[in-house]
Amino acid sequence: MSLNKVILIGNVGKDPAVRYFDSGNAVANFSVATSDRGYTLANGTEVPERTEWHNVVVSRDRVQFVEKYVKKGSLVYVEGKIRTRSYDDQSGAKRYVTEIYADRVEFYTADRRQEPADNAGAPSATTSAPAPSYQPAPSYQPSVAEPPAQDSADDLPF
Repeated sequence: MSLNKVILIGNVGKDPAVRYFDSGNAVANFSVATSDRGYTLANGTEVPERTEWHNVVVSRDRVQFVEKYVKKGSLVYVEGKIRTRSYDDQSGAKRYVTEIYADRVEFYTADRRQEPADNAGAPSATTSAPAPSYQPAPSYQPSVAEPPAQDSADDLPF
């Protein structure tokens, strides 16, 4: 068994380029930047921020969403597969391109209650469910008035 799955949360680097074909199909391409924060080691060595650029390819029904709403600077959640292809350039040298073939593209916000004002009319997701909010669940603290839990087989729901 194998699995090819990529999840990215990052900023769009440029407006998507959309191409339409005679067959009626369309493909959108755009880049997404993901960054690892810089930090300082205990010995004082500074490790700079590192940004990776990812080429994203969108096809089928997701192209309309990307074309209409995704713009440079948008924070997006992308889920898909990684694929590498090769081609020969003009000088005959073999070149390799790694791309993310997106199955899902959504706007991403860390907290859904704080949607950006500039996306007020835009849907928050494509045809799939919204992106997870990644907020930690509040911890449960029993109140003093609450009776202690009883270890009884009569309390089991089955």
